[in-house]
Amino acid sequence: MTETQTDAAQVPVRDAATVIVLRERAGAPHVLMGQRGAGAVFMPNKVVFPGGAVDVGDADVPLARPLPPVCADRLRADCESDLGHALAAAAIRELWEETGLALGTPGAWPGAVPPDWTGFAGRGLVPVADALQFVFRAITPPGRPRRFDARFFLVHAEAIAGDPDDFSAACEELSHLQWVPLAEVRRHDLPFITEVVLAEVSARAHDRSPPASVPFFRNDDEASLFLRLSGMETD
Repeated sequence: MTETQTDAAQVPVRDAATVIVLRERAGAPHVLMGQRGAGAVFMPNKVVFPGGAVDVGDADVPLARPLPPVCADRLRADCESDLGHALAAAAIRELWEETGLALGTPGAWPGAVPPDWTGFAGRGLVPVADALQFVFRAITPPGRPRRFDARFFLVHAEAIAGDPDDFSAACEELSHLQWVPLAEVRRHDLPFITEVVLAEVSARAHDRSPPASVPFFRNDDEASLFLRLSGMETD
């Protein structure tokens, strides 16, 4: 094995949360997408959903309303620890940072506001996770410069606090934020896993209930497997 191959094999897999926001416009479902920068280490120039890695402090972020119990249960399947709260907080934080859209409800924070949440709290909001549906999980294949164990959450735009067209509070990590018709999104330069997830989302565009089981695209050093997570068991 070459030194480059050895380094690639040692890339740590970080837990991550990705948010798929759907919105009905002109009678058709649209999905919120943005473009990564040309200089990004991971997936440069690709059109993607908002999302990113879980931070250490995410587990301590207060959620005024937690994840739906069925989603929390699915997130525990095939996991060594219960990361549901941290993943939900990460999903809400990443959506806020990258798009300026808030999943929150009016209220006061119980204690000091973490630095990453000052803008969110400044709008008089505390985060809520009850509108998130856990719909997909995927681990980045070996050999990539960064690897993530990503959980994909679906949310409908009416759960957003404020104007879903207002991206003024977004950071610069994603550009060209836009609502793309679901039927046209594959015309963009998408990562492979985004295309796979979109197929699942398209089938659930009008279904507001959490899925009975969740697809899991598992890539590790030995094999790539496509599984389904159902409760605490893997079918």
